[in-house]
Amino acid sequence: MNMAVLSRWLLTGEWRAHWLQVSVALIAIAIGVAMAFSIHLINTAAFNEFSAASKSLSGQSDLQVRGRKAFFDEALYPVLVKHEGVAVANPVLEFDVAIPGKEQNRNDHKLKIIGTDMFRAIQISPDLLGLTAEGKTLDRLADDAIFLSPAAMEWLQVQQGDALQLYAGLQTITLRVAGGLVRARAGQRIAVMDIGAAQWRFQHLGVLSRIELKLRDGVNHAAFKAKLTEELGDAYWVTEIVDQEKRIANMSRAYRINLNMLALVALFTGTFLVFSTQALSVIRRRRQFALLRVLGFTRRQLLRQIVTEGGILGVAGSLLGVALGYAVAVLAIRLLGGDLGTNFFPGVKPGIHFDLWDAVLFFTVGLAVTLLGSLIPALEAARAKPAVALRSGSEDTAMAKLSTPWFALICLSVAAIFTQLPPVFELPIFGYLAIVLLLIGGIALMPRLTAGFFSVLSNQWQQRRSGVVSTLVLARLANAPNQAAIALGGILASFSLMVAMAIMVTSFRISIDHWLGRVLPADLYVRAAASGDLQADAQQAIAGLPGFDRVDFFRTQQLTLDVNRPEITLFARPVDQADPRNTLPLTDDMIAPGALPENAMPVWVSEAMVDLYGYRVGDKVTLPIGATASEFLVAGVWRDYGRQFGAIQMQLADYQALTGDLGINTVALWVQPGVSIDVAIAGLRQLPFGGALEISRSSDMRALSLEIFDRSFAVTYLLELIAVVIGLLGVAASFSAQTLARIKEFGMLRHIGVMRQQILAMLAAEGGLLTALGMVLGFVLGWSISLILVFIVNPQSFHWTMELHLPWNWLAMIAVIMLVAAALTALLAGRRAVFGEVVRAVKEDW
Repeated sequence: MNMAVLSRWLLTGEWRAHWLQVSVALIAIAIGVAMAFSIHLINTAAFNEFSAASKSLSGQSDLQVRGRKAFFDEALYPVLVKHEGVAVANPVLEFDVAIPGKEQNRNDHKLKIIGTDMFRAIQISPDLLGLTAEGKTLDRLADDAIFLSPAAMEWLQVQQGDALQLYAGLQTITLRVAGGLVRARAGQRIAVMDIGAAQWRFQHLGVLSRIELKLRDGVNHAAFKAKLTEELGDAYWVTEIVDQEKRIANMSRAYRINLNMLALVALFTGTFLVFSTQALSVIRRRRQFALLRVLGFTRRQLLRQIVTEGGILGVAGSLLGVALGYAVAVLAIRLLGGDLGTNFFPGVKPGIHFDLWDAVLFFTVGLAVTLLGSLIPALEAARAKPAVALRSGSEDTAMAKLSTPWFALICLSVAAIFTQLPPVFELPIFGYLAIVLLLIGGIALMPRLTAGFFSVLSNQWQQRRSGVVSTLVLARLANAPNQAAIALGGILASFSLMVAMAIMVTSFRISIDHWLGRVLPADLYVRAAASGDLQADAQQAIAGLPGFDRVDFFRTQQLTLDVNRPEITLFARPVDQADPRNTLPLTDDMIAPGALPENAMPVWVSEAMVDLYGYRVGDKVTLPIGATASEFLVAGVWRDYGRQFGAIQMQLADYQALTGDLGINTVALWVQPGVSIDVAIAGLRQLPFGGALEISRSSDMRALSLEIFDRSFAVTYLLELIAVVIGLLGVAASFSAQTLARIKEFGMLRHIGVMRQQILAMLAAEGGLLTALGMVLGFVLGWSISLILVFIVNPQSFHWTMELHLPWNWLAMIAVIMLVAAALTALLAGRRAVFGEVVRAVKEDW
């Protein structure tokens, strides 16, 4: 017979007879590839679009000069204009303003306004020029004209010539929509004004956000940048476009990589289902392969046959996964936007681009993990001695080598070592490797654990001289541990991954909920409009309102400490000097109350500041606050889930003494007992500037924060659900395959007097016991993985710690569902195997 025909006959015959098991493995590979590929496509598209939008605002500049704060004195501009080597200097003022009527959505109620000098912008940023009506070119210099991008016009529902109301501090101003922009990216909501008009109208006189520089021909950019940096000193940053791209990449890198890692772990879980499918297939056909060997089939040919079966499975699953991943990416962009529910890439509308090389990469990964899952069964089949394999009852010895514990113990030991290693490039590479090794080691220990557990249970049961069914069940599980372990492999992998993600997400969500209760203790929070502050008269008016027990004033601003990192947030607020823990959610790392030096200015830093900038309790640090940099003492570390890139808290009195800035932009108000919050809000609205205030209830802010959390973890929830589905499919495939492979065993039991109902009861008990053991071990393994996710991956990725919380109700519900599914699957498959002819079942023996 032709070898190709024989190979095709072996493959199609096996797959036609056991299509359910093959389908489960195919689905597992396809889903893993699809999730990884779709996440990669979405993140790449969103990042590229956001980067392009940011670069479009910088135009064709060679260098940019920025301050460490959001704004700096415009006196620097004439200095740079006259600087040798500078051809054009373009001053830019950039800020956000609030839109009246859109305050109800605090994450989507601001418009970015860019103030430019038309005569300079035309040489550096021509895309930001306004398109005026015919004969009205001077509108670009008018103090009441504003030019909107198409996305901004659509969002604000205005057209050229319409009036547009905006908040400027505590006042409302009306501007005229003079036209659109020369060019803007899709979804980019921006507005452009003359820089002088923007400074005047929005109370930013005398300040700039950045100065864009175009150098003269022949000037060495690197040398000029180094020289200018030295001349300007520590108060300014001199950056290039590449620095901006690096900064944008750093904003979302941890989130993007962690999503990809979780998706790849889900794909890796599919490897165990492939292994389970291929191993059971090899065990089931063990005597067929032995007969082929007797008839002249070589070991290499047999190895090639089984690897080819796995390869075809991998090719089909990976192709399906790539196609499904592209479809999921397109759908996710429409439903969740380019940021997958987070706020890393706001205001972008990316299009999904199918990149052939990326598709080939993920196809290759899917094929590789499938071949990896097929390798051990293929090697066992090729190495098996035909004389031994032809004997009936030798099936459990097929995977006897898997019961050796040394490989598993080595994997677990290396995983333990990896958990103690530091991050690589601020990423938890060793943490994820530890998770993979933990999965491999835990599953590799299954034969030994299964044999030991059921042997002890069988001995105890026999001493009680219990019934026939229970004796047969325990004898089978104790004496065929390798087959039981194979059946449990896929269950253990998927259930442990589900448990780990459920514990991680629950721990994070509950920790955030508790943290919100600490950082939002007041009843109401009042903010000025996006571009304004509350000055002394407004503060006095708010503090003098009746119905409030306590009023605290805050000042927040952004600081740039590293040009390659996003800004940090500075909070200036009243902090309880006697015990800062009454004000801040401090960790145990702090200077004891009363131990602060008298003349020291204390600051309390978030956990991210410790990891990213090396701030330690007791260190003296220099911060760009005030006219000159000042020295502060790090007095403690506080937990902050709202700002991944770092935050610092200091006393409001120290801030005002250093800067002379008495303005504030946030007010916390505690309502008196018996006073309705609605009445308190009405009192705030009756102030002369009440219409320009953003008033939020703390309860609404907590609900919104948790809603954002759930939206941000939408993909993680999806991965968790997929793990559950794959686990249920794995249960069905594993038990149906083993049940159908034991037809001869059931025939023999029927011959010696065991009734059909007893065999069905035995199968249901086997399925329930195996699944129960798998879930107990899966819970232990998943709990161990969750410890790595909670205490290693999250701190190394996002620079915050959390408490461990277990979702007992969710885990119990999934456990019951899987137990019932296992028992029903074993029962249904048993009916097919038991209700055949008894004599024929016994005669089917080589």
